[in-house]
Amino acid sequence: MSEREQPLAAGLTVLSAEARALYLAVIRGDGHLPSGSNPDQTDSARDELVGIGLLVPDTDDPNDFIAADPTQLSASLSHSWQRQALDLLSRAVSLPAELQELAQEFHAPKQQGGSIEYVRGKALIHQRVQQYRASMEEALALQPGGPRPPDVLSVMVEQDLNTLRSGTTMRTIYHASTRYHQPTRDYVATLARAGGQYRTLDEPYTRLIVMDRRVAVIPIADDMSLAAFIYDPAVVNYLVEEVFEKCWSRALEFEGDRTVPQQVVSRLRQTIIDQMLEGTNHRVIARRLGISERTLARHIAEMRDDYKVDSLFQLGYVLGRKAQGPVD
Repeated sequence: MSEREQPLAAGLTVLSAEARALYLAVIRGDGHLPSGSNPDQTDSARDELVGIGLLVPDTDDPNDFIAADPTQLSASLSHSWQRQALDLLSRAVSLPAELQELAQEFHAPKQQGGSIEYVRGKALIHQRVQQYRASMEEALALQPGGPRPPDVLSVMVEQDLNTLRSGTTMRTIYHASTRYHQPTRDYVATLARAGGQYRTLDEPYTRLIVMDRRVAVIPIADDMSLAAFIYDPAVVNYLVEEVFEKCWSRALEFEGDRTVPQQVVSRLRQTIIDQMLEGTNHRVIARRLGISERTLARHIAEMRDDYKVDSLFQLGYVLGRKAQGPVD
């Protein structure tokens, strides 16, 4: 594309002031480029006029330039630029589609990621987990919701013992409320002697199972009837390092001891206090901490005794004042 055919950007003029002045000087003279002008200014303006087609070389002397008719040039350039504009518009419309494949490749991860599989139904979820348990070397689990039913624990204990005897490393986090449940204490004590590692966490957290750091299982439905099996290495690693390991570092060791450490009681009650100060309903607090509402009521009653108040309202007032710190 010659300089004459190149369209101008929006808002730009066709000619500079110098080129316009030079053209007017030419046509007001004898129609030829006059001599004796400022060489630098003339050369620049002349090149501009030659480029757009308002000055053309004389057929008799190529070193001499004569003025061309602006009307004819205008019609020719207008037609050429309109064609170019239509062509550019067409290319602009088709550009996203033409570059879509390249854009997808550019933004795609350099390493191919894995998939996410949704499994519906508790029986199918359990079956799928068992398939991985048969050959796994490491199992990590966050198990909220409080103590499990004794009949479930009695079935699990032999299965988990066999898993540990096969050389699998198992680390599990329960809610602190499981320390008050004798069947859970017995279950943990048995597996701890076989090499299982258990801790309790007194704060709310979500359920997570990770097997061999290759697949992570998270709940999708509140009733545990739908779960996502995640196979993407980057996501699984994030869940291990940023979720499980950080919870594990905050959790307290649990080997099935009958005596509940005072630190556990203090942290559990502090979590209850924090939830109450946020205005959380007692039923929600109990569910988040994996304890019954009756157990929650017992903790609140004992805190009323500790703070020497008679009502829940007075307890809330005292806790709120304590949270604000000393008043001058």
